[in-house]
Amino acid sequence: MAAVLELEIQPLEVLGAEVRGVDLARVTPAEIEAIKRAWYRHDVLLFRGQRLSDDHLLAFSRHFGALDSPPNQGAGRKSPVGYPEVYIVSNVVDAKGEPIGALGDGEAAWHTDMSYAAQPPDASMLYALEIPPGGGDTSFCSMKAALARMPRALVDRVRNLDIKHDGTYDSGGTVRKGLKASDDPRTSVGTPHPVIIEHPVSGDAALYLGRRRNAYVMGLELAASERLLDELWSYVESAVYRHRWALGDLVLWDNRTTMHRRDAFDSRSRRVMHRTQIKGSSVPRRARV
Repeated sequence: MAAVLELEIQPLEVLGAEVRGVDLARVTPAEIEAIKRAWYRHDVLLFRGQRLSDDHLLAFSRHFGALDSPPNQGAGRKSPVGYPEVYIVSNVVDAKGEPIGALGDGEAAWHTDMSYAAQPPDASMLYALEIPPGGGDTSFCSMKAALARMPRALVDRVRNLDIKHDGTYDSGGTVRKGLKASDDPRTSVGTPHPVIIEHPVSGDAALYLGRRRNAYVMGLELAASERLLDELWSYVESAVYRHRWALGDLVLWDNRTTMHRRDAFDSRSRRVMHRTQIKGSSVPRRARV
């Protein structure tokens, strides 16, 4: 039997790991398998010093599954010409004053990508092409750690409940293109998912919250839903890794076991990131906890 390739893996504080010595533009099948093993263990992986074209980014991303088209943000779907599966995250505007990407320069609140969909994406990757001199850091939180910190009585209370995940607003708080503003969580656009889900590969259980705005615990009175959600969200920052970007950084995160947020940055600075999204392989499944 062929020897199992071991990559150099350096854990990142309380969540995630850095993978060293890998050129993602020329990654081998053995390296891909080792990267997947590390990813299922650490949830967030960082690769520094990469030099990737959009073709390289897409090729690496496809090792993890089929790709989704970019999400519909307040600015609509923003992709480079000829690359509809690449999503531009940027505050830069073109010569006509039109944004080349989405999410601008403001803060992006804690969220899970597209949790409002019936089958949310498995993962996302973000690659740094231009970064501001300060700000724009991206933080990741472990939803497995959040669940582990919850008291048993709370786990028992929510393990058979569902939360409706709102799709009206993007993570920057802007109404998605083509939708109407709504601040009634009971009637806003969205999809219910279990409060506690099981990862389909690792089997790990994780709290699954999506985003706070317009979330709704199915079957409860609105006031009771709000109180319960506030209690659940109090555990979100149990284990957080804050990433300060450098050019050539690529970060891969598991959308089923983490949430992420972004710090604001100076609007006079330029920030250009290219992002891909791995299509969901299954609907979120309720964990047995």
